[in-house]
Amino acid sequence: MALLVFAGSIFIFLALGVPVYIALGACAIALMFFLDFVEPLMMAQRMVWGVNNFVMMAIPFFIFAGEIMSKGGLGARLVQAADIIIGRIRGGLGYTNVLSSIMFAGLSGSAVADVAMSGSLLYPMMVKNNYKRGRAMGAICTSAIVSLIIPPSTVMIILGTTVGISITSLFMAGIIPGIMLGLALMVAWFFVVRIDGYSDLKKYSFKEGVNVFFRSIPAILMPIIIIGGIRFGVFTPTEAGVFSAVYAIVVCAFVYRELTWNTFLTCLVNTAKSTSVVMLIVATATAVSWLIAIARVPELAVEFFSPLIGNPLLLLLAINIFLILVGMVLDLTPAVLIFSPVLFPVIIAAGINPIAFGVIMILNLGLGLITPPIGVILAMGLSVSGVKYQELVLGTLPFLAVLFFMLFLFVFFPALILVPLGWLT
Repeated sequence: MALLVFAGSIFIFLALGVPVYIALGACAIALMFFLDFVEPLMMAQRMVWGVNNFVMMAIPFFIFAGEIMSKGGLGARLVQAADIIIGRIRGGLGYTNVLSSIMFAGLSGSAVADVAMSGSLLYPMMVKNNYKRGRAMGAICTSAIVSLIIPPSTVMIILGTTVGISITSLFMAGIIPGIMLGLALMVAWFFVVRIDGYSDLKKYSFKEGVNVFFRSIPAILMPIIIIGGIRFGVFTPTEAGVFSAVYAIVVCAFVYRELTWNTFLTCLVNTAKSTSVVMLIVATATAVSWLIAIARVPELAVEFFSPLIGNPLLLLLAINIFLILVGMVLDLTPAVLIFSPVLFPVIIAAGINPIAFGVIMILNLGLGLITPPIGVILAMGLSVSGVKYQELVLGTLPFLAVLFFMLFLFVFFPALILVPLGWLT
């Protein structure tokens, strides 16, 4: 019954169009009354404890770094570097989009920030070269999923903090799968180019290529320093967030000289807004997690899935189908905060590696960001491009199909995650 109250209250409030943080708070109150454990002061304390976490400090710093890079010229240099590397072939802007997403992922850790940057820089160029509008924006939206997997990923920080697994291990586990996702999207784009009939070719002289590359070196070094620093223990993920923010300010203000005081203040305001939304969701979700633990919901979930625990592959398939449905109606961060404490005891009982499952869960729920009806990334794509909703959804379909194929490839062959993790650690 507690499981029904928990799931029912969440989805009823969301169906009514209530904001996520209010729906989570209402779910917590419903559980309190169901358990006959009405302790509003303790609930408030749990909400404060949820955000009063040293590791969580990495989130505003990475968000701030992403804002600075997007508006200070660093992100644009990465796109130019990607275009020099791979933009010379037929349909080159699509390949440039994927490669820039892989490079930008190591900087901001935010799929929405990736769409905002790539959409503002690459989408006008794609339209100018007669790419289909829905297809162009669909490619940009789907490639942004790579930002959730390649470190530093803010959602990996939230997941690791919520279930108590190593954030550094999650970061390292995401590198190779993230690159594989990018390569799969490039393969999909190869066929799309020929089906849609794109024939654009870009030419650069050797001198132009060298100039662009050297101007991009400070931007290219940033993800290498961050990931390398975390891998070799130079700094923690939180310290990496601080470093990325300081590095972005120094490079954009003193190397590229595109960061003005007004732009800096705008970045601060945007960071404060984004962080407040994330932390409010984290606070209310922490209260819900505390109450579902009291209600023994994780144990009930283990009992519910117990017929499948003896067959880990079947269990993973069932959980992934469930997460796909969740991702269609619930945003990524609250979904991770709500369901990871419920699902991780189940997969641990089945002997499934929690790090591999963490990567699979983030990818699965991330696909919900580009899947109707919620589709936060789709909403950002619409605001950037002005494309019609149906046109954008149709434009994402070939890339979305490839991403779902890769998801189930990781489910059937978790060694694709764990073997590279062994190499990197």
